[in-house]
Amino acid sequence: MKKILLACLLSLMSLGLVHANEESMAWDKAPNKTNDLVALQHGAKIFVNYCLNCHAASYMRFNRLKDIGLTEQQIKDNLLFTTDKVGETMKVTMDPKQAKAWFGGVPPDLTVIARSRSGHGGTGADYLYTYMRTFYQDESRPTGWNNLAYPNVGMPHVLWELQGVRRPIFEKVEAHEQEHEVFKGWEQVSPGKLSPQEYDQAVGDLVGYLQWMAEPVQNTRVRIGVWVLLFLLGFTFLAWRLNAAYWKDIH
Repeated sequence: MKKILLACLLSLMSLGLVHANEESMAWDKAPNKTNDLVALQHGAKIFVNYCLNCHAASYMRFNRLKDIGLTEQQIKDNLLFTTDKVGETMKVTMDPKQAKAWFGGVPPDLTVIARSRSGHGGTGADYLYTYMRTFYQDESRPTGWNNLAYPNVGMPHVLWELQGVRRPIFEKVEAHEQEHEVFKGWEQVSPGKLSPQEYDQAVGDLVGYLQWMAEPVQNTRVRIGVWVLLFLLGFTFLAWRLNAAYWKDIH
């Protein structure tokens, strides 16, 4: 429990405790893919190839991926880049001092990031889904990238080859005798390997995997909860009828 709480704390510290950053734009609704094994497997692939270079998931073991339909051999052949043991946790070899020098802070552990980022705008999955789809090129930033959901973020756009390079379009409007810029849409500067629809689907798969990783037994918990409620409902009916039969002769 202490390790999980520590992971939540690190995630909150590194991805923004300042609510002003979260309030910069409305969050889009993330697709719920925690029951889709194909999507979860694709999300795990994206996570290992693009996220695990800098971000660890040190409370998740590789062999737990068997729960989403992967065999141990598939995990060994396709996903073991940071270790040679399936039972190891998803750690990174990056030096924390170098990470702080490059990004201004140590990249957070992502094991429970989908649970820790919930807020007034929606769930943690909604935030991540919006965040990974609102990067844009900004030469004034050290990494060359900025983000609408988290302005002045220190993280570069690691999926830019898939999404391509985009530029946000703003429109100036007057409100209460003051001029404001309102976000209107995106201009595609250069295409990526994926179409916009394909990229959104890929990010949805990645976010679905992060949701699942934050609580691998969540779907089992929901199924058990339904059966428990049905049992209690049936037991309540039997208790009510038994109570009526017991007291009918007394009255």
